[in-house]
Amino acid sequence: MNSNAYSATLTGKGLSDLGIRNFFVIPTILFLILFNVFPLFYSLLLSFADYSITGTKAPVWVGLQNYRDILNDPDIWQNFSLTGRYVLITVSGQVVIGFGIALMLNRRFNGKGFVTILLLLPMMMSMAVIGLFWKLLWDTKLGIINYLVGLDGFVWLSNPDWALIAVAITDIWMWSPFVMLLSLAGLSAIPQHLYEAASIDRASQWFIFRRITLPLVAHLLLIAIIFRTMEAFKTFDLAYNMTGGGTNTELVSIKLYNLAFMQWNTGKSCALAYILLIMVIAISNIYIKYLNKARER
Repeated sequence: MNSNAYSATLTGKGLSDLGIRNFFVIPTILFLILFNVFPLFYSLLLSFADYSITGTKAPVWVGLQNYRDILNDPDIWQNFSLTGRYVLITVSGQVVIGFGIALMLNRRFNGKGFVTILLLLPMMMSMAVIGLFWKLLWDTKLGIINYLVGLDGFVWLSNPDWALIAVAITDIWMWSPFVMLLSLAGLSAIPQHLYEAASIDRASQWFIFRRITLPLVAHLLLIAIIFRTMEAFKTFDLAYNMTGGGTNTELVSIKLYNLAFMQWNTGKSCALAYILLIMVIAISNIYIKYLNKARER
């Protein structure tokens, strides 16, 4: 029996190809509209309204007033400044440490698979659990970090100068394996004959790294930076569990949480969420522009 006859037989016994496609596609589209698209547009409408979800009044249209109030609030800019420093510290640390570990793992040795799995464990754990665990490590009396660095009774998480650094170090520890994994995939894909040719020409290790290794892994590093930058801007549970969202660690996401669920200002919190979304999209587009340039080389 040829393929056409076999397809005709199946069609006669059950659903057609179009029917099977619609059976799987239509429920998926409805699910996306219900749980993704509708809340997105509904929250956008609420960002232009004076509304509290706990109140009894209907939303009152105020136009761009919520956005003006947020952009004219000096405390909000303090939150953005704090978040910017946090993103810069965490993403830079994750790229340097993750890429460095990948360079060390990019060779054959006994137990490489086991070591790689151990290094990946932090990113597999819940951020809430990581936050509580590291909160104990940073503790003045119970933690071991003060003992390791030779400080007695030094306060980290309530210190205005060091609280953000402590949270950032925890984030770096947790997510450096993500950068390591992408970097290791890129390093493994580099053709070995390039290194052999450079060795024959007696090229230095710095020359090999700068002209062969880094350019061929740059696009994966940029992908890692894009993902980690987006996630760092949205960091909430790690900082909140470790510090309680104090003034020194009140990132934009924590400010958004306070507006939405402490002050119950639904309209203004939606406006802040969209301002944050626009910022993340703008920064991601800059990264993607450089990513496209790296791929063209």
